[in-house]
Amino acid sequence: MTAALTIRDLRVAYGRIEVVHGVSFEAATGRVTCLLGANGAGKTTTIRGLLGLQADRSGVVKVGDTDVSRHEAHKMAGFGIAYVPEGRRVFARLSVRDNLRMGAATRPRSWRSDDELDRVLGTFPELAGRLDAPAGLLSGGQQQMLAIGRALMARPTLLILDEPSMGLSPKLVTRIYQALARLRDEGHTILLVEQNAKLALDLADHAYVLETGRIAESGPAADLSSSTRVRDIYLGTKEQS
Repeated sequence: MTAALTIRDLRVAYGRIEVVHGVSFEAATGRVTCLLGANGAGKTTTIRGLLGLQADRSGVVKVGDTDVSRHEAHKMAGFGIAYVPEGRRVFARLSVRDNLRMGAATRPRSWRSDDELDRVLGTFPELAGRLDAPAGLLSGGQQQMLAIGRALMARPTLLILDEPSMGLSPKLVTRIYQALARLRDEGHTILLVEQNAKLALDLADHAYVLETGRIAESGPAADLSSSTRVRDIYLGTKEQS
């Protein structure tokens, strides 16, 4: 099976300083792949690099069989990629309904269709009663639901989420991950970037551990859950001497 996303020898720099050093990984079609790492490991920079949001980059980026390495960031949606950035970034003054419809902008005939909207509200019913409210008045958890829902409106072949648990209460984090589990079970292809190793490994099929801009470990998520390195550093289960 062709991977939904293939990254080979990705390097990303800020000026003369290279911060992602030859990273290679794949996101399998219909599966959840997670990119784990502590704060500052280079997770977000890796995503920005593969999406073309960071101009100083090199390496191979393929979506399915198509090499998109030279394409600019604004063209990535045309290849079926939807990105939910860290910090949500909803359009605060627009209504929830219009925020969601913005996600369908790459599918003009679907702009006014309620079919996709109904599917999103099936995943996040909490938004149903707030469709006419300005997005800026939503809680942080509702804004995260909105950001994911907006991405789903594009009917992506690959959904990339950057730190969806950041800044949320444990209760809301649980709710967001319940929704992601539902998307996984429906067959969505997801690349998840996350600091919270336990959450990510419980959800994912395959995982890569990023440290100082390099892949330090990879494998099936269930195997990494029992990895000494992952347990000690990311799961906080190192035995005390």
